[in-house]
Amino acid sequence: MAHPRLDDVKTYLLDLQERLCDALAAEDGGPGFRDDAWQRPEGGGGRSRVLEGGRVFEKGGVNFSHVFGERLPPSATAARPELAGRSFHAVGVSWVLHPENPHVPTSHGNVRFLIAEKAGEAPVWWFGGGFDLTPYYPVREDVLHWHRVARDACAPFGDDVYPRFKAWCDDYFYLRHRDETRGVGGLFFDDLNAWDFERCFAFQRAVGDAFLDAYLPIVRRRRDTPWGERERDFQLYRRGRYVEFNLVWDRGTLFGLQSGGRTESILMSMPPLARWEYAWTPEPGSPEEALYRDYLRPRDWLGEAEPRD
Repeated sequence: MAHPRLDDVKTYLLDLQERLCDALAAEDGGPGFRDDAWQRPEGGGGRSRVLEGGRVFEKGGVNFSHVFGERLPPSATAARPELAGRSFHAVGVSWVLHPENPHVPTSHGNVRFLIAEKAGEAPVWWFGGGFDLTPYYPVREDVLHWHRVARDACAPFGDDVYPRFKAWCDDYFYLRHRDETRGVGGLFFDDLNAWDFERCFAFQRAVGDAFLDAYLPIVRRRRDTPWGERERDFQLYRRGRYVEFNLVWDRGTLFGLQSGGRTESILMSMPPLARWEYAWTPEPGSPEEALYRDYLRPRDWLGEAEPRD
C-alpha cells in the first residue's frame, strides 16, 4: 500500500490554484487576482489570491494554505477523540466566487488533505472536498449541467460514489435553522481514506479538475442576462444565508479559526455585500418564490431528468 505523500498533494494543490486563477481571471476580463502571502506563527502559511470589482465577479478568492502544529484543534478531534494530541499537517485549496449579476450563481469549492502523526504509530490521513452551487435565479438546464459534470468526475471510482457524495453535500449545506439548503448542492466528502492513498488522491484531483467544466459554462450563459434593483436586492438578501451558513455551520471556518489560521483568508468567502430583512417572504408566483419552492431542498436532479428503465 502506498504511503501518504504530502509533498505530491501540495504540488497538485499549488498547480490547481494557478489554473483556477488563470481561468477565472480570463473569464472575468477585469483587474485579475492580487496575491497575498502570509505566515502562521504556530507553523505554516499560505497564499491568498483575491479578485475584487471585476467585470463578472464582484468578489472572488482562491486560497492555498499549508498549516501544521503539534496538536490538532478541537474541531478536528471532536468526532475522533483518539486523534487528540497528534501533530498534524493540513493542506488545501478553497475558492468562492460571488458574481455581480444576480443571474450568475455563487459557487464554492475546496479540496484538502490532512495527516496526523504520533511517534511509534502509523499516520492517520484523509482527503476532503467538493463543490456546490448557490443560484439566486436558477435555471434547470444549469443545475443539470452542474450535476452531470459532478457525476462524470465520480464515475471512474464507482457507481455509488456520486449518489453518496451528492447526498452528503445536500445534508452538509443545509441551514437547519432555516429549514432549507444553501443552494442546489453538488459534491461533498470528508475523512476519505477507505481506498488506498493513490485512489483517494486521484479522486481528489478528479473533483478539483472538474470545477471549471462545471461552473464556467453557466457563467457564460448567464453573465449578460439583464437585471435591475429587484434582482439585486434579492441577491443581497440570499447572500445573507451564505453568511449564516459560514458562521454557524461550516466546519472549515471553525477548523481554520481554531487552528490559528489567518482570519482574513478564512473569511475571504464572505460576500462583499449582503442584507437581512425581517420575516421576508417571496411574492406568490414570482421568480423568487420559484427558488424556494423548487430548488432549496434536496432533489435527485439527474434521476428526475434521466429516468432509468
